[in-house]
Amino acid sequence: MKTNAQNTALLIMDMQASILQSFPDSAGLLNNVAKAIANARSNKIPVIYVTVGFRQGAPEINMNNKGFSAHRERFENADMEEFLKIHPDIPPLQGEITVTKRRVSAFTGSDLEVVLRSKGIQHIVLTGVATSGVVLSTTREAADKDYRITVLADCCADGDEEVHRVLTTKVFPRQTDVLTVEEWSK
Repeated sequence: MKTNAQNTALLIMDMQASILQSFPDSAGLLNNVAKAIANARSNKIPVIYVTVGFRQGAPEINMNNKGFSAHRERFENADMEEFLKIHPDIPPLQGEITVTKRRVSAFTGSDLEVVLRSKGIQHIVLTGVATSGVVLSTTREAADKDYRITVLADCCADGDEEVHRVLTTKVFPRQTDVLTVEEWSK
């Protein structure tokens, strides 16, 4: 797929070592994401890392938020500096932007939209975990914000393989281009 490097960014979402621990088969995923990063960098496409995290004690977690409040104790006691670390197999280069979000979507509670606008980005290429979490939420919000969206299906993973399959083959194609990293790299 032809990509205009002038208005495209690759988003590496929630690829934190602490999160990837719950994905026992993450080696293949990390390898694919590394390929996407290499392709972006060689084509001068900005790589933007998005992490999920909170202040010490996790004061941003509301008891009404079922997803985050179920893990509130874990977040309250976590060393957030350690929790936010990107997996060492796919580290950001000096000068690459890392955005921290406070909710599931890459946009919510972060300055991602300001960063994208300042760079003139209109097309975002999504990678990350989980497919049913950050990828789905970011896709929906980005579509509502009129971004062009590509999801790299083999650069995303979910704890439930069937959910990943349904999202990448039936749901996402309604709002995005769904490609493999090899297809995107051509």
